[in-house]
Amino acid sequence: MSSYGRRIAGITIATAIVCIAIGLYVGLYLTNVPGSAAAQQTPVGTSLYLATVPTAEANDPHSTWVSYYAVNAQATTWSHATTYVLPANSLVHVTIYEFDTQTGLRNPFISQATGTVGGTFLLNGKPTVAIDPDTASHVFAIPEIGLSVPLMGPGSSAKNLCSQAPCALNNAHETISFTFRTPAKGLYRWQCFVPCAAGFIQGLGGPMQTVGYMDGFIKVV
Repeated sequence: MSSYGRRIAGITIATAIVCIAIGLYVGLYLTNVPGSAAAQQTPVGTSLYLATVPTAEANDPHSTWVSYYAVNAQATTWSHATTYVLPANSLVHVTIYEFDTQTGLRNPFISQATGTVGGTFLLNGKPTVAIDPDTASHVFAIPEIGLSVPLMGPGSSAKNLCSQAPCALNNAHETISFTFRTPAKGLYRWQCFVPCAAGFIQGLGGPMQTVGYMDGFIKVV
């Protein structure tokens, strides 16, 4: 075989390997990406209950990654979902149980809530506008609609910390709740903006860029 032929053969083989690798990646993603969770109808209206944890469940494909979960009001049922189905043009009451400890914000601007009804949120029942940037554990933000809520975490020395999902409300946690109005029907991306991906460069890889952990979608129907 001529040198030109060998080069063509090498390129063909390399291309095939890349295509196979991409196919495997897409296949694994489609079979492992967490599902969706719908908001619940409660006496106060449409409600969404979430929790954040320092590490996902032991049987998760990425059990060492920080993650969001959908839960019920008592945090007794847990679903590893980061796509949340909400009704269009409606007020939605969100409660987040924050079990992960404080990481801190690089940009203190997002330590203040935006896009919520009244411009405030409740932190353990207390009306709050902003938190100390150093106490943030995560952020729940939907940039397309201007919603951003900082989530204060328990201190690293707090008693009875939860190290892995699922957690219970008798574990150390902070409770954050807020109300926002959903937009028209569509698919909207939500994201955490705290660099909370331990073990990754600048804390921004892994769970920070993977749907099903620190980001997902709001499916408005």
